[in-house]
Amino acid sequence: MKRIAIFASGSGSNAEHLVNHFAKGNIARVEAIYCNNPKAFVIQRANRLKIPLVLFDREKFYGGDQILKDLQSRKIDLIVLAGFLWLIPGNITRNFRNSIVNIHPALLPLYGGKGMYGMQVHESVIEAGDKESGITIHLIDEVYDRGEVLLQVKCPVLPDDTPETLAERVHQLEYEHYPIVIETLLG
Repeated sequence: MKRIAIFASGSGSNAEHLVNHFAKGNIARVEAIYCNNPKAFVIQRANRLKIPLVLFDREKFYGGDQILKDLQSRKIDLIVLAGFLWLIPGNITRNFRNSIVNIHPALLPLYGGKGMYGMQVHESVIEAGDKESGITIHLIDEVYDRGEVLLQVKCPVLPDDTPETLAERVHQLEYEHYPIVIETLLG
């Protein structure tokens, strides 16, 4: 069975969805959730789901190899970013080349890069008058939202959409497609 680490910074709804998805089968299991935000709701989700939590600060993440060593000690096969807002440091990207996947709530390269996450993305899509949005699932490297695209799925932007209604439609695409792409990567 393959071993997954999930990195999350916020609510953790995608993290919980992935934990539950992989708990049903024998392909993989989530070994730990890594979080950089001590106030994030994902911490409560990890506790409720009985998934080990690794909470860290900027110094631990960028100042050494403590997180890398923890990942290696757990024999992690794939790192899954689920609303994780920090750039992954080079020591981790080098050691997990082609084994770190992210989901972005827009059709990259549009609305990507530092600071483009969550509602900011959906607000930007609506303000630009785009007729469609969607998700991009991609491998990551040392630059925000630049890695190889594995899958893009589109949805319409409706004339009466708000950032919240568009976010809900995009979120449903995330739930539907992220586990499948992860399974393919682990295949």
